[in-house]
Amino acid sequence: MTTATPTFDAPGLAGLLDACSPEQLDALDFGVIAFDAETIVQRYNATESQAAGLSPQRVLGEPLFTNVAPCMNNFMVAQRFEDAADQGSDLDDTIDYVLTLRMRPIKVKLRLLASAAGANPGAYRYVLVQRR
Repeated sequence: MTTATPTFDAPGLAGLLDACSPEQLDALDFGVIAFDAETIVQRYNATESQAAGLSPQRVLGEPLFTNVAPCMNNFMVAQRFEDAADQGSDLDDTIDYVLTLRMRPIKVKLRLLASAAGANPGAYRYVLVQRR
């Protein structure tokens, strides 16, 4: 990333995040959780680690919706990724959400990002977390 730091609502954000080094992801002011087609967490930034109280060692390599964030294993989050993959469509949705796992309920905005199935087979899917 040689230009300005991406913001939570930047257009084309998934591609910008794909190009970020781990250090650049850690410098962002919102949480970044990147996972693969099997929902295994591949990237996890410092902002999210500190806010959620989960170390990268605890999260990386684990299934997102069952082991890391079961509070997102529902129609509002996990199902949107499944539906987009099944339909071969892009996903870029921002939703108001309440996180409840291992913490008091906290209102956040989630941005859900995924490229169309087959468009970029190695691309990550993202759950971005903006705390208020």
